Amino acid sequence: MTFDLLFRAVTVVDGSGAEPYMADVAVAGERIVAIGSLTGQGAQRVVEGNGRCLMPGFIDVHTHDDTNVIHQPEMLAKISQGVTTVIVGNCGISASPVVLPDAPPDPMNLLGKKEAFVYPTFQHYVAAVEEASPSVNVAALIGHTALRANVMTQFDRPATSSELAQMCGTLQDALDAGAIGLSSGLAYTNARQAPMAELQPLVDIVGVTGGIYTTHMRNEHDGLLDSLEESFATARQAGAELVISHLKCAGAGNWGRAPLALAALEKAASEQSCNCDCYPYHCSSTTLDAWRVDGKMEIYITWSEPHPEMAKKTLQEIADLWGVDQWQATERLRPAGAIYHMMSEEDVRQVLAHPLSMVGSDGLPADPNPHPRLWGTFPRVLAHYCRDLKLFDLAEAVRKMTGLSAKRFRLRDRGIVREGAFADLTLVDMTRIQDVATYSAPCRQAPGIDLVVVNGVVSYEDGKVQGRNGRLLKREARIPAIL
Repeated sequence: MTFDLLFRAVTVVDGSGAEPYMADVAVAGERIVAIGSLTGQGAQRVVEGNGRCLMPGFIDVHTHDDTNVIHQPEMLAKISQGVTTVIVGNCGISASPVVLPDAPPDPMNLLGKKEAFVYPTFQHYVAAVEEASPSVNVAALIGHTALRANVMTQFDRPATSSELAQMCGTLQDALDAGAIGLSSGLAYTNARQAPMAELQPLVDIVGVTGGIYTTHMRNEHDGLLDSLEESFATARQAGAELVISHLKCAGAGNWGRAPLALAALEKAASEQSCNCDCYPYHCSSTTLDAWRVDGKMEIYITWSEPHPEMAKKTLQEIADLWGVDQWQATERLRPAGAIYHMMSEEDVRQVLAHPLSMVGSDGLPADPNPHPRLWGTFPRVLAHYCRDLKLFDLAEAVRKMTGLSAKRFRLRDRGIVREGAFADLTLVDMTRIQDVATYSAPCRQAPGIDLVVVNGVVSYEDGKVQGRNGRLLKREARIPAIL
């Protein structure tokens, strides 16, 4: 048999957490067809390992790439990190199914302006992704705030029974069309007044359908533990699988509580299916909100609609320029985006190292001055935390970014290097890989990601996108716990 692609003498880090091993790996069509000693076998192209590692393509479980996969289908920020699949629709924010009469409410403006929301049904979104043919695979959650925006104009209240019924119907239609679950962003102003009585019927639908529920919790600050319990209870009652989005201990008064949060997660995981995701940085990035401002932490403004000239300045610098306090400056800047220096490095390391945590960038591609996590998350895990700090070994680092993620999001035959699996692969030089994206220069490609394969097609090599063979991945039935 002549293979399409043959990796010769690579160190295979297979995504399961097993020890790396040396082998040849062959691809035919869109699948891995042989692993072992394949000496004498022919291939249209042979790639010599030369000391490099072959891993499953990374799965970015927490993205806001909903419209980016359509309008910027090369997806250079992701595929240059070795990412082959993105999960979109997080934090209650999704591009579909949405019909907006006016400008998108905060935080849906993180995805773009009104013209970005042109997918009234999930089927419209599926068609747009398939037509765009992005370089990476896409799986989509439906946002709770997006569902609210379809039926509500005032968000400072719970949905009425009639509004909730419409939201439930829209969610069911989207799940039937292949959406993988529901997300919420209860910390944001436009969802904060949604009580459990509003969330529960929606999450119940997810549970019955066999989807997943992800949540940017109501409070990541002093109410962290209560918010965890609310999330666990909502998913448990529905029988839905749960992911706590970007688990963090936000605010200096909350630092050091990672062990308590992780203990709560462990206890819940002994009784129900749940995980968390996290990003490998101690700064967060989202919209600028007055309630987040405490007058102490450094806040860096990334964009402002009324005052774009203030981007790349700190909130304190702007307040000083205007002769006002930080809260007054915040109101004048909004709508705006910001990077918040709000976590402790020790908490970040503890969450990242925990066996239940997956890796998600939470990058904001529509931000003109993005957090470096948009371009640097996965190289940073491998280079800084695995190779340099030895927070975990290479097999565990890769499991967190591949096999564990594929299992939780039910991405069948992905996140693993084995015969019969989809050929989503990343060839990494562990001696050269480095996260070079910084807060001052965030849009920089990492060295050491030498070649990326998506569904059997070489899609990234020599620092450039070479092919676009991604597809929209629809919801799968529950699969056995094999990883």
